[in-house]
Amino acid sequence: MANTTLKQTYSLGGDLTINRMGYGAMRITGEGIWGPPEDRDEAIRVLKRALELGINFIDTADSYGPNVSEELIAEALHPYPKDLMIATKGGLLRTGPNEWPVNSHPDHLKEALEGSLQRLKLDKIDLYQLHRVDPEVPFEKSLEFLQNAQEQGLIKHIGLSEVSVEQIKKAQEYVKVVSVQNMYSVDNRKWEAELEYCEQNNLAFIPWFPLGGDNQEALDKLTQIGEKHNASVHQIALSWLLHRSPNILLIPGTSKVKHLEENYKAASIALSQEDMDDLEKFKAS
Repeated sequence: MANTTLKQTYSLGGDLTINRMGYGAMRITGEGIWGPPEDRDEAIRVLKRALELGINFIDTADSYGPNVSEELIAEALHPYPKDLMIATKGGLLRTGPNEWPVNSHPDHLKEALEGSLQRLKLDKIDLYQLHRVDPEVPFEKSLEFLQNAQEQGLIKHIGLSEVSVEQIKKAQEYVKVVSVQNMYSVDNRKWEAELEYCEQNNLAFIPWFPLGGDNQEALDKLTQIGEKHNASVHQIALSWLLHRSPNILLIPGTSKVKHLEENYKAASIALSQEDMDDLEKFKAS
């Protein structure tokens, strides 16, 4: 059952209270998430404006650029406000634009984590996420690295990305998992069971590619609901996610201040139960 009363904050790991509308910093890079952004000054403005709006959860990764996103975050925002939580990830290599080979071997994760700490100018990462499970590396080895890094004080909380319920349970044998970042949107419910598992077990669920867009019927319905609320398709898609479950944290990404402000307004849209019911039918699509 959807909750049409929006809770604006979420307590990650039981000790980090953050606003559910966050910002994903993948897009402040070049085309193909490769190299520097086309408009570097605008990227800096986006990061600063995010904090002005009240956003205190920024999601990035060493592979965005690579390195570019983390470097810009530090340049724009360091020294960081006390309530700002920066989440980053390790486990992907970059061999060119739009190329993302997986490498979650402990040796690579060590290099990635050390690089992220240096670029972000941090002694500890609030939320460090395994970007992908590596089919060439035993999952246990990647988990043992995260476990050790946490014990060393380099990581506060641990998250996973693009994982099944079975993989989440496996990880929980080694570490306390506080978040799962999987692809999810109105018209892409592949990970529905994982969202429900996270909700039942008090894990944050962080949908990436939250705007979907392949299903024309879903787009038509989002447009119709948007007209009722004087909102865009993107704003309704984001609002639906916030209403869908109280453990969902949003990280829509953009390289433009205008789009950032438009995305942020989605948090103030109150969808009705009828709106939610109209969009629920895409669960099976």
